[in-house]
Amino acid sequence: MDLKRLRQILERATSKHILVIGDLMLDEFVWGKVGRISPEAPVPVVHVTGESFFPGGAANVARNLRGFLDTVSVIGWTGKDRGGEQLRDLLAKGKIDISDSIEDKEFPTIVKTRIIARHQQVVRVDREKITKLSSAQVGKVVAAVKKKLPNVDAIIFEDYGKGVLTSDLVARVAREARAAKKIVVADPNPNNLIDWTGITAVKPNRAEAFRAAEIPDLDSEVAPKKDVDLIRAGKELLQKWNLQYLLVTLGEHGVMFFEKGKPPHHIPTKARDVFDVSGAGDTAIAMFTLALASNATPLEAAQIANHASAVVVGKLGTATVTYDELISSFEHDFD
Repeated sequence: MDLKRLRQILERATSKHILVIGDLMLDEFVWGKVGRISPEAPVPVVHVTGESFFPGGAANVARNLRGFLDTVSVIGWTGKDRGGEQLRDLLAKGKIDISDSIEDKEFPTIVKTRIIARHQQVVRVDREKITKLSSAQVGKVVAAVKKKLPNVDAIIFEDYGKGVLTSDLVARVAREARAAKKIVVADPNPNNLIDWTGITAVKPNRAEAFRAAEIPDLDSEVAPKKDVDLIRAGKELLQKWNLQYLLVTLGEHGVMFFEKGKPPHHIPTKARDVFDVSGAGDTAIAMFTLALASNATPLEAAQIANHASAVVVGKLGTATVTYDELISSFEHDFD
């Protein structure tokens, strides 16, 4: 894919509307320096120099999209607490539609706090309570999706296994989207066994793909093109879920793309420096779906997702990719 074609796809994307449904989180980063070991326990003492807050989980997928789309909506679950207020404020400032997200005083907003010293993560603290949506809340979400659907080009299910996505919710939303001939892509969680049958595409990482296919991962050091178990797992999931496409992210090995009726295609990584892999999967599914919705070929969409992820892992924190960075990544590839 040349730069002219990439620009055509990205320019077409601006008018699209993508809806993200999944687990919303607030990502907090505490930045500091380590000067000594605590006299109380064999742990480093971090002298805090600053704090940053970013939308996390499904909200980070929406944030990635917002850099390329005029209209992005997200439906999830937040509490009526300080974390929820911060997250909603961040999304509102980012001009991401949160009008149909559920705000519940009984639900504590999920907050992930990462303490960073000298560009290294010292520890991560998770504050969460995994609770599934009630049948009434599921009905509310489905009704909101049906109302938005005529103006939506694609839906992303972002599953972090925190309770928002249930089999019932996914089945009902997917049925409505399929009837309306919308693109539906899912980022699965291995601890939440959801049947993704009939949607457009699924984007697992390697471990998630093997687990879903119920195939043991015996040798991850084999080159992806020669990895017969990986290829078998991919083909198994295409058939199991009746998918059009499957995008398996492979970390430093890039991605393996599967398409119904065609041989698998390995796309090597484009990352030059890796500082932080948090959020790379969010970027991959966001850009893959954006490209599909903008009439990119499936393979072009996979290439764009791979380049975008390579940019993000070169940044610290819950990061996103910009238009200029994505163009630059492709230019570097051509050079």
